[in-house]
Amino acid sequence: MNPGLSHHAMKGRFPACQIVFYAFVVLASICARTALLLDAADTAQRDLAPNTLWEVVHNLCVPGQTEYHDPKPCLQVNLNGGIESGFAILPDPRTGTQFLLVPTSRISGIESPIIRGPQATNYFADAWEARAYIDKAVHLTLPRDGIGLAINSAASRSQDQLHIHIACIRPDALETLHKNEVKIGDQWALLNAPLFGHHYMAMWATGELLRTYNPFKLLAEILPDAARDMRSHTLVVVGLTRSDGTNGFVILADHVNKERGDLAFGEELLDSGCRIAANGNKGHRGPIGPGTEDALPIGETKEP
Repeated sequence: MNPGLSHHAMKGRFPACQIVFYAFVVLASICARTALLLDAADTAQRDLAPNTLWEVVHNLCVPGQTEYHDPKPCLQVNLNGGIESGFAILPDPRTGTQFLLVPTSRISGIESPIIRGPQATNYFADAWEARAYIDKAVHLTLPRDGIGLAINSAASRSQDQLHIHIACIRPDALETLHKNEVKIGDQWALLNAPLFGHHYMAMWATGELLRTYNPFKLLAEILPDAARDMRSHTLVVVGLTRSDGTNGFVILADHVNKERGDLAFGEELLDSGCRIAANGNKGHRGPIGPGTEDALPIGETKEP
């Protein structure tokens, strides 16, 4: 427990604006740590306590909502089903178009059996319905094809509190999924084309919402051997409208393979710059891969 965050905040020793500012600094550190995950030189960020995100939600957002109807620094705290099944929505301080869903109960991450039990809360469904925050940020109503949700593996996350990233999808990833949509069925199968250099398993779920599909359960109960090593998996959910007009979701899964340099970092398929909004959701204009110029947001170029 971080006494500087919890004790003084709850006792009212710091002004509310100072508490909120401190929490946003903490969130910025968490997000920067994730972005620089593979940078071994980023020592300061790697030293960030893995329970920091939990403390922000548990010690600031939830008490603020329950006692003062003010969830700051969270945007929303939903406790309609009780704190055990509730969640908070936080902004990513690095950008204005990426958000996090964090449960209000203590859940370590993708490996927790709590999220796939008989009475499990469908946090992915809640995350999908929170995509309106992205629409508000870009001043557009994005089509379902523009949005992706991701949870990283234990090996590629910085925080030991479950959190789902809500953001625009990378244009190149969306284009690849559309090109291969007829090959994605209602059972897990290897996607023929790599995404960001990694080979994902994929399956299709028909519907406007995710309420009837819990991706955690689909991974653990249907993909062979996944339940025995959930912590090594990542999940990504992408809204998609097929060429025949059918609405649904592509659910993607990857597994840690350190020999291939794959840490199952599903967040790599999300785009914090939301180029889809700038493109008018017309898709990607050329091949994108790690380290290429096309991976930059539209209008930005590398320095000569």
